[in-house]
Amino acid sequence: MDSVLVSACLRGVPCRYDGRDKASPELDEAVAGRTVVSFCPEAAGGLPTPRRPAELVGGDGHDVLDGTARVVEDTGRDVTAEFVDGARRALAAARHGGCTEALLMPRSPSCGRGEVYDGSFGGELVAGDGVTAALFERNGIAVRSAPGV
Repeated sequence: MDSVLVSACLRGVPCRYDGRDKASPELDEAVAGRTVVSFCPEAAGGLPTPRRPAELVGGDGHDVLDGTARVVEDTGRDVTAEFVDGARRALAAARHGGCTEALLMPRSPSCGRGEVYDGSFGGELVAGDGVTAALFERNGIAVRSAPGV
């Protein structure tokens, strides 16, 4: 059976920073017939729900993994370690579940694929990937933004 890792918030788990979910009927259609591994890297990294909004500062998730960028809350608190730990735990869950693909939450500092918020907390987007998306890509797991979100 084909396995896919999906951001837990997209499967109806209220684990987003604002304490809500982002369940999507389009996502349900996209994973029909597949084994789904639901996972929230931010919660797995030890961050509470709800939590302060966080954005990537100084680059994207690849840069965070390389140690040249950070993940920072809107208060200025550095949560890079939690995001990296959560990404590593997500990778372990994906491998354990036999996942070769991930459908992740768009624009997230963990899960964003192709574009993320720019670190100014002003709603501006820049090209790049979240920390978990970057780690997945580096380890051969295909990453797509979830449809309908």
